[in-house]
Amino acid sequence: MTKKNATIYDISKKLNISVATVSRALNNHPRISQATKELVVKTAKEMNYKQNNLAKALKSGETKNVGIIVPFVNTNFFSSVIRGIEEELSTYGYHVIICQSHEDVNIEKRHLNTLLNAQVDGIFMSVSRTTVDTEHIQHILNTSNTPIIFFDRKKDIPGISTVTIDDYRGGYMATEHLIKEGYKNICHFSGDLNLEIYQNRLNGYKQALLDHHLPVNEDNIISTGSSIDAGIEAIKKLWSKKSVPDAIFSSSDFAALGACQELKKRKIKIPEEVAVIGFSNEPFTQFMELPISSVDQTPVTMGQMAGQVFLDHIKDNSSGVSIEKKVVLKPQIYIRKSSKRK
Repeated sequence: MTKKNATIYDISKKLNISVATVSRALNNHPRISQATKELVVKTAKEMNYKQNNLAKALKSGETKNVGIIVPFVNTNFFSSVIRGIEEELSTYGYHVIICQSHEDVNIEKRHLNTLLNAQVDGIFMSVSRTTVDTEHIQHILNTSNTPIIFFDRKKDIPGISTVTIDDYRGGYMATEHLIKEGYKNICHFSGDLNLEIYQNRLNGYKQALLDHHLPVNEDNIISTGSSIDAGIEAIKKLWSKKSVPDAIFSSSDFAALGACQELKKRKIKIPEEVAVIGFSNEPFTQFMELPISSVDQTPVTMGQMAGQVFLDHIKDNSSGVSIEKKVVLKPQIYIRKSSKRK
């Protein structure tokens, strides 16, 4: 038979003290003596008492839970952002509920509804690549007080705070590095241009070329996915057209890795004949036989900043003020053998 959990009434009866005193002792009330608190807590443990967190949440207006929605958790970037959020909020007693959209806006919608029904205190999200219409997010703003914080992938919606890196600057830095190394015919693997982050990286690439008096050749801009296979196929496409670049800036480290694999298979020397630089600074980039240069997105810092924005929102709301915050982090570039010719 399952052992029944005790209630505060059972503890009150056993210790011959009032229910109110038991409740105050369990909630560390300052008017209750330390000796009584210790006795109540000890008795509660012996009697298998479990505090009713739902009732506590209804009373305080807080569940101390937050939701995080990401496309996938099995990438270093998103898992590191989650780590940053958790590190920042755990000190304040918050727990995280992690959801994956799998790049599907319908799954994203279901997760948002589930988190709202769970009465989370806030939602952190990086939108899916299929999130074009944002009506489901706007509906939450119109009908709920639950704060939403976008990180990395965002939509420009008034009332929602965002934490991103300067993707435009990152794209510019990567391209300018290649130019300064002496490369002139630079190809760009653009990623999914439905997402603003990839648009910004592309725009940074174009501006760096223009600022250094190099032409923007649309044939050198290859629409790719963010996978190893996408990078392999992009190289095959370029070489089939004989549109051979002397350098590649990829918006994805995984596509950059695929490009390196296919170039090596074709016995093309990196970086002597073709240089490669990626984006995200995934851990594998520095541990390969030929380490790959990359732009770092500082994901742990991004998560920590998102956590701080949430805490600021909670504090602002308690004083009747709500301030929309736009945090833009500076990217860092790590130069390795794949792009260093000089």
